[in-house]
Amino acid sequence: MRKIDLNCDMGESFGVYKLGIDEEVIKLITSANIACGFHAGDPNVMDRTVAMAKEYGVGIGVHMGFPDLLGFGRREMDISSEDLINYCIYQMGALQAFCDKHGVEIQHIKPHGSLGNMCVVNRRVANAVVDSIRLVLPDTKLFVIPSGEIHKAAVENGLSVVLEVFADRAYTKEGNLVSRKIPGAVIKDSAEAAEHVMRMVVENKIKTIDGELIDIEAQSVCVHGDTPGALEVIRQVRAKLEHAGVEIGPVGRWHKTELKLHDR
Repeated sequence: MRKIDLNCDMGESFGVYKLGIDEEVIKLITSANIACGFHAGDPNVMDRTVAMAKEYGVGIGVHMGFPDLLGFGRREMDISSEDLINYCIYQMGALQAFCDKHGVEIQHIKPHGSLGNMCVVNRRVANAVVDSIRLVLPDTKLFVIPSGEIHKAAVENGLSVVLEVFADRAYTKEGNLVSRKIPGAVIKDSAEAAEHVMRMVVENKIKTIDGELIDIEAQSVCVHGDTPGALEVIRQVRAKLEHAGVEIGPVGRWHKTELKLHDR
């Protein structure tokens, strides 16, 4: 039986500013990528989000990004490798403290926004993120876009990786995400998003923004909680997968051998 994880970025509210519909989304997903105060989130939000994840049996992940609250971590930053390693360690440590408070474990790591995008194409940035994980949480699973630089760096350094695809994002013919600045980069129609996911999970194919079909492997599907109509997108994606007989659950329940990937 095919297995798939549904992950979502969560805990992105800050102080009095509310972002996303975490309380509704948490009931439909299996893994939560929790902001750690750099691109979004704050200590109280982190605490509440970890508690919710525990209540619903959802896997907990460190969603670490650039120190850029104003830009929501979506702006590129020129940071030395040493600084970036420490920024990542800081965020992992922050979430680990709240997990200790609630008696749960960190399941995975997922770089956010521009940090995540840079990890795909920039080996120096990818190495820094991988090094930070090796130093602090070496047994934690790392979510990666297939065939990117961080995928290669992780495999070379013996980290357990999870191949991630996106329900509401268009792809280029190279298998990368289309920039949000380009029209059509975000899929807002729930039926189209569900079809997109079914093609990736069941057929191992992606239809690119140009209409070309390319190969893909998927172990976790990201569904963004702040996309317009997000709740309906997630509901339709989950319903379609279940109807197709796909087993949905957090990657923390899978055996390591099921996550062993081929270095491309």
